[in-house]
Amino acid sequence: MKKMTKTVLATTLGTTLMLTSIMPAVKADEVTPDISSWALGTLNEGEKYGIFPIEWYYDGFRTAITTERLDSLIKLTEQKIAGLNLDKNERFKPVAIKGDGTRGDVINRLYNIAGQYKLDTVEDAVTYMQKHKILQGSEKGLMLDQKATTQHAVIFAVRLIQNTFEQANAGAKGVAWVVEDEDTKVYMLGSIHVGTPEMYPMHKKLTKAFEESDGLFVEANLLDPTGMDYYIEKAMFNDGRTIKDVVSEDTYAKLQKVAEQLEMPIEELEMQKPWLLSNNFSSMMMDGAFGLTAEEMAMHGVDMQFLLTAYLQQKPIYELEGINAQVDMFEALSPEAQEESLVAALDGILEPTEQSEEDVQLMADWFTNWVKGDVEKFAESLTEMEGDTSEFNQMLFGKRDAEMAAKLVGVLEEQKGTFFVVVGAGHFLVDKNIRYHLEESGYEVKPFYQ
Repeated sequence: MKKMTKTVLATTLGTTLMLTSIMPAVKADEVTPDISSWALGTLNEGEKYGIFPIEWYYDGFRTAITTERLDSLIKLTEQKIAGLNLDKNERFKPVAIKGDGTRGDVINRLYNIAGQYKLDTVEDAVTYMQKHKILQGSEKGLMLDQKATTQHAVIFAVRLIQNTFEQANAGAKGVAWVVEDEDTKVYMLGSIHVGTPEMYPMHKKLTKAFEESDGLFVEANLLDPTGMDYYIEKAMFNDGRTIKDVVSEDTYAKLQKVAEQLEMPIEELEMQKPWLLSNNFSSMMMDGAFGLTAEEMAMHGVDMQFLLTAYLQQKPIYELEGINAQVDMFEALSPEAQEESLVAALDGILEPTEQSEEDVQLMADWFTNWVKGDVEKFAESLTEMEGDTSEFNQMLFGKRDAEMAAKLVGVLEEQKGTFFVVVGAGHFLVDKNIRYHLEESGYEVKPFYQ
């Protein structure tokens, strides 16, 4: 496996910094989405399902949905539910569809999706949708004859998917554990820092544990603006130097070739430090590999999902490290290690090989095993990083695992309540990981699913 890909895969399981190298571009968009405040939580969940593009938020989201949009939404919702491979309800007869774009019409079309399967269905679409809280009225009633907005239709579709997965006892399980003492319980979820729609929705047992928790612990709070400011400050040269001053002529020549190939201004790249360039270029291997951009894959990351949900629910967010600490780790890498990582990333762009297909398949296997909750198979795939004694890999694991475990021991000893922890899966599965250190401290770490 190429060094470049090892860096990508290790970072995907080891630190959130790959996300921070992508997030500034995502957060830079200052256009305000046209979303009702009451819909934020449901939409935050639903936008991960792959049934509608978030561009809709900025283009008439609260106006009447077009036929084209509705047809697309229905089709993708049907595909999402079909992926469950549920038993068919052979006696089901679809309800009539008027095609007038009203709320009632949308409800009927969505009901015809659920009715195909052996679920807790009834013959009346409205009754079924109300029973399962997919259709919820207001003081104005159900307004079934009113034209459905894009927002209405999306909300109905998201709720239908959530409910269907719950009825089927389906959803992504993740790799998770639990540790507790007499007055404190800590759920621990191993994250993949990037993701795809197939990882959502998550299993109800997992989301329920999160909902019942008193706070969320993450490696770094990517929603903290002060941390992002520190990241941007440290990632750029501000002392008169440029990348040309800290790498060899050969490396700089490769950077020039990549800039030309990707049509990126070399003047902007010259102001970025080697570790930032390495992270950004390495993440490009994922661009388009799963039908998503690198930015979209970051937004589908497990950390980001729980962070945004905690933020919307006003649940306390605590950091085991923080963006500043993660940035400082990269800053502390020797110039040689930073350049080695950068060269590997540049070579990966300039000299792509067939190996990249195997690398993408490995990541696809990670996603699949994470969804199934297959800890054993997920752990087996980490053998790709075993034996890598590079300075980069030593930075990602080892000491960090011991320090994060020590903080969790502090939570168990000093706090009362229930807490939910989300950190890179590698920190729970590599040699002498967080679980190992907790057990060394006298705690029993149990599988979440028993």
